[in-house]
Amino acid sequence: MENTTQKTNIRWLYLAVGTFAMLFAGILYAWSILKAPFSVEFGWSPSDLTLNFTITMSFFCMGGLLGAQISKRMGSRFAIVISGLLASGGFALTSLLTGTSVALLYLAYGFLAGLGIGISYNVVVATVSTWFPDKKGLCSGCLMMGFGASALVLGNWASSMFEGAMGWRRTYVILGLALGAVLILTGLILKRPAANQVFPRVNKAEESSQVQDFTSGEMLRRPSFWMAFFYLVCLSAVGSSVISFARDLALSVGAPAALATSLVGALSICNGLGRMATGAAFDALGRRKTMLIANCLTICAAGAILIAMLTGTLALCVLGLCLTGLSYGSCSTTTATFPAVFYGMKHYPTNVAYMTFNLMGGSLVATLSSLLLTATGGYVAPFLLLLGLTVVALGLNLALRKP
Repeated sequence: MENTTQKTNIRWLYLAVGTFAMLFAGILYAWSILKAPFSVEFGWSPSDLTLNFTITMSFFCMGGLLGAQISKRMGSRFAIVISGLLASGGFALTSLLTGTSVALLYLAYGFLAGLGIGISYNVVVATVSTWFPDKKGLCSGCLMMGFGASALVLGNWASSMFEGAMGWRRTYVILGLALGAVLILTGLILKRPAANQVFPRVNKAEESSQVQDFTSGEMLRRPSFWMAFFYLVCLSAVGSSVISFARDLALSVGAPAALATSLVGALSICNGLGRMATGAAFDALGRRKTMLIANCLTICAAGAILIAMLTGTLALCVLGLCLTGLSYGSCSTTTATFPAVFYGMKHYPTNVAYMTFNLMGGSLVATLSSLLLTATGGYVAPFLLLLGLTVVALGLNLALRKP
């Protein structure tokens, strides 16, 4: 019994290692900061740079599905090491850009870094989650908090380095090397529990609500999957859109440049808090109440920013950005937790990879929001669209039932 407890206790080390790895992998979400040198030095337009974020998120989602397959065939260690090499190479190649073609940015950052981080995201989350069948929400919340905190920790560091003697090229190289080293070490440390591993019992309320394990094909044929998927698309669209122009949004209502940059960090803090709080809520309140609270937060976030744009009120803009961070954080934790709660753990790596594709839909809406911004010259039209989507999400949420 003592030996079993010792073997189970190692899961907390794996959770800490996984969270640290997610902290570095989450640098992908600091794009609103990392994109700054390209518009200044190369003159690339906001729509060009927003499209890169969409491409990055698309390959991030594809990387998740690829990571599940690589892990199944060759093991999680191999998958995470490969992801580290791809992501590191993507950042290194980005540092060599000369501005001749924005397509090279899409290849280096969008394809290589996006694909590599997508692989690591899926495999790290799936591997660590197998150690926490009794605390799914807590595990997902911690991992997602690390992922969301990256924009604040590493993003702000990168911003200060861009403005200093180091410059953006060396900063990208350092980020790439650090990311690669952390992911490779993570791959060497993490491993799945043995088939006969004994875990603490799930509480009776949760145990009684458990369902059979669904394969990915069975899951994709369930209306519940598509309702949850498009619910997450609608909610993540708000977060993806705001992240892509968060700093410019704050500047448009009169925020000083330093405050605008700090607000990007505040959004990241709220993002991390939202991920952790959603994980705790899943365990304490259950899926239905947690998703309803997240939905209401997103409606309030889009509404507050829309009113701020109409009235030019900085305080409302700050409130809207913080609420967006909280609600967007809930999307990540819900994406990671929902497949386990509804469809079981046996096929979880592939199932969660499919659910993660909601980020691609959210990123496509972010691109549409950017086009509306360019076409109308203001933020009102984009946020009318986003507010409408949050109401659609509410309808899907209320109709969602367990299979």
